[in-house]
This record gives sequence, structure tokens and C-alpha cells, in this order.
Amino acid sequence: MRLALPRRLTASLISASFFVAMPATAALAPGALAPDFTTKAAMAGKAFQFSLGKTLKKGAVVLYFYPAAFTPGCTVEANQFAEATGDFKKMGATVVGVSADTIETLQKFSTTECKSKFAVAVGTSTMIASYDVKLNQSARSNRTSFVIAPNGKIIYAYSSLDARGHVDNAMKAVRDWHISHKKKG
Repeated sequence: MRLALPRRLTASLISASFFVAMPATAALAPGALAPDFTTKAAMAGKAFQFSLGKTLKKGAVVLYFYPAAFTPGCTVEANQFAEATGDFKKMGATVVGVSADTIETLQKFSTTECKSKFAVAVGTSTMIASYDVKLNQSARSNRTSFVIAPNGKIIYAYSSLDARGHVDNAMKAVRDWHISHKKKG
């Protein structure tokens, strides 16, 4: 005897498996100039204006896009970046997460999941399009990590909907940049 799943549940399961199976790709490759932006952001629950250009004047930026706050993969990724933020700072890099969530959601996420260690910014549709990180047909971004040098050039890009690897890979890219930067300076 075969059990029939309701049509709505079947469509949901197909949609969910399609979402998981879709590979994410970063169109902005190393060497490209990172699009500058200013947007609302939150850190430690407090809202403020974030400017990529101003932040790059302080050093490299780890800019990571994620689909949605408080979802399982995004929570794990935020926790991992929070744990690693001190190591990124020691090498002169600032971590910033970006999603299409509201500033109110990001204010909560910045304290609970980012542990008040790094800022999370509102990803506008223009920003998501300019970094070419749009997730399928939604207004959300895929999971893509960039490391941007102070001159505004992307030195590392990695896309995968799987949260594993983003922090470690970004850390390696920042470490490599930091070592080569110290030799030049």
C-alpha cells in the first residue's frame, strides 16, 4: 500500500530539495573592485550607518552574505564568525555579515548569534545585485564570503550554501593577505 502525500507537502519537499541542491556561485572574482555601499547595520543591538569605504580605510574586510538571520546554517555561521572575530582583528580585518533582513531583526541577531562581536548589515536589492549574490528568484542573498583588501579589490571569494568552510577559508585568505602585507610594509 502506497501512502500519498498531500499535493502541498509534495511541492514543499521538491522545492526544499531544489533549494539545497542549487550551487551558489560568486560572480565577483578575486581582482574585481568591490562595489562600495553604505547601509543600515547593527552591532551589539545598536543600529548605525555602515560604510564599506570607511571601513576599508582601517584594513581588510571580510564581507559575508548569508540568506536569513536565525536560520540553522546562518546561525552556525554567525557563531563561527563571532568566535573567530578576535583572530581576524589581530590581522587587521573587520568582519561584516550582510543579509536582506530588517534592521530590527539584525539588531537581535547581532547580540544573540553574533555575540556582539561584529556588525551585521542590511543587504539591499542593489547591493545583492552588485555583488551578484542573489539567491534564486528571492530577494535574499546566497551564502558567499569575500575578503576585500584596503584598496577595494576582492582578494578572495567563496560561495556555498553549506556554512562549513566559510570562516576557515576566509581566515586563510586574510592570513595570506596579512603576511604579504607585512612583507611589503
